[in-house]
Amino acid sequence: MPGKSHGSERIHKMSRRTELELSLTSYGRSERGVSLDYLKPEVPCELLIVAGIHGEESDGVISLSRAFRSISPLVISPSIAAVFCANPDGVILGTRGNANGVDLNRNFPASNWSPDPSTCRWHADEDETIPIFTGKEPGSESETKAIISLIKALKPAQILTLHGPLACVDDPNQSPLGQWIAKRTKLSLVQDIGYPTPGSMGSWASEAGIPIITWEFPPDGVEALSRSQVPVIADIISGNFPGGNEL
Repeated sequence: MPGKSHGSERIHKMSRRTELELSLTSYGRSERGVSLDYLKPEVPCELLIVAGIHGEESDGVISLSRAFRSISPLVISPSIAAVFCANPDGVILGTRGNANGVDLNRNFPASNWSPDPSTCRWHADEDETIPIFTGKEPGSESETKAIISLIKALKPAQILTLHGPLACVDDPNQSPLGQWIAKRTKLSLVQDIGYPTPGSMGSWASEAGIPIITWEFPPDGVEALSRSQVPVIADIISGNFPGGNEL
């Protein structure tokens, strides 16, 4: 009957809002003991996607989950790994840093790490800056140690981190993937974010010889991002982009 068919389609569609049909693996614990989970690749890791390293940038966490829920698990590339939330304590608290007030993206043991507080803004277009701690020492935080260990274990060919709200694709290598993301999303492709980022994952990964792209979402809100950015993420995790099979 037509009514039943329509109802079945609706139930199937709505189930994607409530269920993430993936088996996730823990790679550590946050400072407050929350499990840090990731999607484990089935073959050598060609791309690691990381969301939510800044707790106040939860749009990346939601968008990554929506991208996975918008496609069948059967089409997910076996070489993709994904960290759905690198800073769950910060997301829960709504803060940029973790439970210790440390900006995890300034806590990596790169040569440019600094003990001096970093700065951030309440809104991206404001001039006033707010100090935020970088940690007692490089790599001092549980979340930082865990993701470094994960990266060393996975040995990804490339890393893609999801941030916001600067509306650009920061790719020092101007890689095919970075160029493709910028073209699909109509975001500017840049080689530098425009200000120093001591102790960032980008600095650490570059020194480790791992290409890394920072995808800065525009400040559009989750619903708009679901239409502008999520389909591009979905194509990436399904390998549906130029060079995807050899990324």
